[in-house]
Amino acid sequence: MLVNRRDFLKQIGAGAVGVSFIPWVPSPLIASTLKAGGLPRSTPEQQGLSSAHILAFIKAVEEKKLGLHSLMVVRNGQVVAEGWWAPYAPELKHTLFSLSKSFTSTAIGLAVAEGKLKVTDKVISFFSDDKPATVSPNLAAMRIKDLLTMTTGHEQDTIPPLLKEKSGDWARKFLSLPVEREPGTHFLYNTGATYMLSAILQKVTGQTVLDYLTPRLFKPLGIEGADWENSPDGINTGGFGLRVRTEDIAKFGQLYLQKGKWNGKQILPAAWVEEATAYQVPNAASTTPATDWNQGYGYQFWRSQHGNYRGDGAMGQYCLVMPEQNTIIAITSETHDMQAILTQVWDIIFPNLKPSALLPDKKAQTELKQKLASLTLLPAKTSATSPLIASISGKTFRLQDNPLHIETVAFSFAKNACTVELKDNKETYRIVCGLNNWVQGETRVPGNPPSFVAMEKKEPVPKEKIAAFGTWTSPDTFTMTWVFNQTPHSETITCNFENNSVRLEFKDSISAKAPSRKKEQPILIGQMIG
Repeated sequence: MLVNRRDFLKQIGAGAVGVSFIPWVPSPLIASTLKAGGLPRSTPEQQGLSSAHILAFIKAVEEKKLGLHSLMVVRNGQVVAEGWWAPYAPELKHTLFSLSKSFTSTAIGLAVAEGKLKVTDKVISFFSDDKPATVSPNLAAMRIKDLLTMTTGHEQDTIPPLLKEKSGDWARKFLSLPVEREPGTHFLYNTGATYMLSAILQKVTGQTVLDYLTPRLFKPLGIEGADWENSPDGINTGGFGLRVRTEDIAKFGQLYLQKGKWNGKQILPAAWVEEATAYQVPNAASTTPATDWNQGYGYQFWRSQHGNYRGDGAMGQYCLVMPEQNTIIAITSETHDMQAILTQVWDIIFPNLKPSALLPDKKAQTELKQKLASLTLLPAKTSATSPLIASISGKTFRLQDNPLHIETVAFSFAKNACTVELKDNKETYRIVCGLNNWVQGETRVPGNPPSFVAMEKKEPVPKEKIAAFGTWTSPDTFTMTWVFNQTPHSETITCNFENNSVRLEFKDSISAKAPSRKKEQPILIGQMIG
């Protein structure tokens, strides 16, 4: 059976405080100079792909509203196209969700190469202090390989009970859960299994996966500033929680495309690359219609159509590797349809990858460059003014009691921006929204930004990267969009003004893109006091 491996994801609250905001400027398609540690750049035609076909792909995903945040196409080791939909940008990290799993698998491969463990090792052998009083035969039989291939024998993903575990001891909780089937015989997408890989790696190395990978993978590839969420007991979550940049995803794919070799040095064994990305287990019934989720599964890598493979994460984080075409495609997004993005790759880009260089197409190259240099998530039609501005700008509204504990809100309009101040009993939170342009900064909010995974949140709430804009959608309605642009998520706040009162309605992008995970958001109602 095909299992939806995003069932473990759970959304939570909303919010925002603005510091050091500056206007947003989109980045060009192809860098004029190669930054230190970056992949080399080329033109599409020099590497056997037409600019027109890349442009057609971009137009298709936009027309279908598939929610891309970034795209990087690498052919023959050369970046031939790169673009970010503002306010996303090359220098910003992006939450990878389950694409993190492929990095955890890589750490296991490196540990195997160093002789620290074997894929045939029994899981229970690493947790003598955490195993249950009675170890079932199926639990006793479970191997590291079964964790890698998602064939642990569980009939339900183990991550929900781990996230709910009040003691914070996720490994102990995992080992306490029933293992209904013989390990190695039944595929079930199981994010708790990847966490156990992370816990085992930390047991045998004394380091988190992030710390272990830093000198062995990240530093050689020039990946800087990566961060990873931890479980309550200080172990990287493994199956989610890694944040890196789009080019870092592309480099990771290029390493695998090159069979583990980087700059002439073998940093990951070629045999592990082959094993990890091969068809290890079936992940769907043979009668299931062909999609990219029934091509088989490796070691935390998905097999893809046309003999390719990928790492991917919820809502559209992709590292797609096409070995025969010598091509990598890295994508970040917040999409409602992950298959639809891959389908556009197979329909538009894949069949047009040619074995040799094409004749230069200056017109298409210019059009593509202009298109990707102007990518934005701003709506096509906006309005920067309203007759109400004079009566509400600089005024404060006292809010009724609400779950966010916000006491007052004030709006101050200037020529190119609106400053919104939310105040609770602790501090004043300041958000600057560009009027029909993005303004970016670092923020903290009374609550938390939208999130898929119900992790414990630190107090005080840490600052988040944010970009914001506002537009008048009617003479009495001001709509703000806050994009937390190191995640895929955003908030839309609709502010309706009437008779010296204001009504704020929040809608998070998770609910919009995944209605099954919709969460009721508070409605804030206030009266002008001055």
